[in-house]
Amino acid sequence: MPNPLRQSQRTAGPSCQGPRVILLLCVFALVLIGLVMVYSASVVKALENGMAGSDFFTDQITYAALGLVCALVLWKVIPYRVWVGPAVWLVWGVAVVLILAVWFVGTDNYGAKRWLYIGSFGLQPSELCKIAFLLVAVRLIIDYRSGTVELRATLVRALLLIVLPVGIMYRTQSDLGTTAICFVGIVAVMWMGGVSKRAILALCGVAVVAGLYAIFGTGYRTDRLVFLDPWNDGQDGYGTGYNIIQSYYALAEGGLFGVGLGNSHEKFQYLFASESDFIFAVIGEELGLVGALVVIGLFFAVLYAGLAIAERVGDDIGAMVAGGCTVMLVFQAFLNIACVIGVFPTTGKPLPFISSGGTSMIASFILVGLILGVSAAPPEPSVYEQRRADLRLVRQEPVEVRSRSSRPPRQGGPSRSSGRPSRASDTRSSQRSRR
Repeated sequence: MPNPLRQSQRTAGPSCQGPRVILLLCVFALVLIGLVMVYSASVVKALENGMAGSDFFTDQITYAALGLVCALVLWKVIPYRVWVGPAVWLVWGVAVVLILAVWFVGTDNYGAKRWLYIGSFGLQPSELCKIAFLLVAVRLIIDYRSGTVELRATLVRALLLIVLPVGIMYRTQSDLGTTAICFVGIVAVMWMGGVSKRAILALCGVAVVAGLYAIFGTGYRTDRLVFLDPWNDGQDGYGTGYNIIQSYYALAEGGLFGVGLGNSHEKFQYLFASESDFIFAVIGEELGLVGALVVIGLFFAVLYAGLAIAERVGDDIGAMVAGGCTVMLVFQAFLNIACVIGVFPTTGKPLPFISSGGTSMIASFILVGLILGVSAAPPEPSVYEQRRADLRLVRQEPVEVRSRSSRPPRQGGPSRSSGRPSRASDTRSSQRSRR
C-alpha cells in the first residue's frame, strides 16, 4: 500500500516575532472586548438571580487571569515538543477520565449533559478534551512518519485513541459542536503534517456522511434545524425558534454603529444566554455592524498570525501544533458567529475570549500558549544544513618546518649538530696534512 504521507522538508523561515506580536495584540483586544461585553450583557441576569451586578464580570477576570498563567507557562516554561512525548498519553488519559465522569455523574443543562460540577465549581470537560485529541493526532502522525508505527497500526491507534473517545463524547453529551471542532483541528494537523490530499478528502467524505446522520438521524438535532425558518417552529416563533429570532432582532436593531454600549434591549431576559453563547448578538446590537466586523477581523488576524508561525517554524511538530491550535480556535469562533447569525444550527459553543465561561476562557488561552511556545522555539536546521553539519572533512596537517638542527645527517659526513667539523673543515685539514 502506498504511503499516504508525503515527506516534507521544512527550512527555518523568517523570525516569528512579527506574527507573535500580532497574535498577542489580537488576543488582548478580544479579551478586553469580552470583559466589557460580559459586564454589559450580564448585569440584568445577575440582578434577576439575586446576585451583584458585577459577579459575572469579576468571575470573567478571574478566569482570564488563570488562563493567562496557563498560557505563560506553556510559552515560557514548557517546550512544545514535550506534548508529543510520553506526556501526551497522560493528557489523553485525563481527557478520557473526564469524558467518562461526565457520562456517569455529569449535569444535564438544556437537553445536553456536558457539565461536571465539583462542589460549586463547574467544568465543561469537552473544551479541554479537544486539545488533548489534537495533540494525540500530532503524536500519531510523528510516529508514523518516523517509521516507528506502520500504517495499519496507526489507523487502529487513531480509531481507539481519537475516534472512539470523541464518539463517546458526542453520544453521551450530544455535543456536535465539539465533535466538529475536533474534526477540523485534526484535519489541520493532517494538512500541516503532510498527509496526502486524497486521504484528507476521504476523511472529509466520511465526516460529512456522519454529520448528516447526526443532524437528521436524531430528533434533538432535527429540532435545531429550526434556524432555517424560526418563525415556523410550531408555536409561531415562541418555541425552539424563539432565541434565534431574538438574535435577529438584536442584530437588526444595532444597524451600522449600534445603539450604544450598555443600551441593549435584548439582554433584558429576551435573548437567552446573552452573556455566553449569544453574546455576539449583543455586540451587534450595542456596537453595530462596525463593532461586529472588528471582532471578526481580530479573529482573522489571529488566523493569519497562527498560520504564519506554523509556516515559519523549522520542524513539522511545531507546524502541526501551531497550525492545528490556530485553526481549532478560529473555527470555534466562526462556528459561534454562524449560529448567532442563523446560518448554522445552534451548537452551544462559546465565542473564544469573549463569551462568559471559565472553561472556555482557560482552554482558549491554552491554545494560544501552545502557539506561542512554538513561536519561541529556536528553528531546527534544515535537511541540507544538517547534512553539511554532519560532513566529516579530512584536515591536512600543515608541513612542519624543521630546524637545521633536526635535519638528518648527510651521507658520508657528520651533521652540524654533532659538534664535529663540516666538510669544508675536513678538506682544509687534509690539505694541511699533505703539506
